Amino acid sequence: MNKYEMMFIVKANSDEKAITKTADALKSIITSMKGKIVEEKDLGSKELAYPIKKETVGYYFVVDFEANAETVAELDRKARIDESILRHLIIRLDEE
Repeated sequence: MNKYEMMFIVKANSDEKAITKTADALKSIITSMKGKIVEEKDLGSKELAYPIKKETVGYYFVVDFEANAETVAELDRKARIDESILRHLIIRLDEE
């Protein structure tokens, strides 16, 4: 399994439960496909540098995890489909 980091921005105009539910749904994909979450950071609400889908504020999350390529592909697919996710980025971390 490889190490990855995913950063995603959720629409901040939703209530706290909806934001948490969106983040938990993505994290559950990792664990359900035999991946392992190493660290997760809730960075909170921040103003965006430029409007994304007419939104000016987003709720940021960063998740470090270990998974295989199929898990990453599914995670990327789900993040693209979810309307409440403004942006996401998954990068593979270097071996140390």
